[in-house]
Amino acid sequence: MQNTLESKTGQRAGALWLAQVISGALLILVLGLHMIANHFVVQGGLRDFADVLAYVSNPLIFLIELVFLVVVTIHAALGVRAVLYDLGPSRFVARAIDWLLIIVGIGAVGYGVFLALSLQAMA
Repeated sequence: MQNTLESKTGQRAGALWLAQVISGALLILVLGLHMIANHFVVQGGLRDFADVLAYVSNPLIFLIELVFLVVVTIHAALGVRAVLYDLGPSRFVARAIDWLLIIVGIGAVGYGVFLALSLQAMA
């Protein structure tokens, strides 16, 4: 029974590590798109509020920014989880860490989507 539990735990840790690697690669891609669109092609390097409203009114840009938010949140949560797990928490504390990070992540994405929709509604 012990080997089965260790095997499942190891498989889950490997899957989460792979998710962090993939989110890191996606983060580089989406961050690059974000930096180019928001800072390199804009005269002066920054958009003013009216420019931001016009920018996020484009559905493709809106989607890219939401993907950026989700990828950053996933990558950050998995990173914090890895650091906290390196401290060797008990099974109970590890479960609490997982749930806390899930709740905070959902809250962060939900709040970000709310703000993005609010900006889009102003446009």
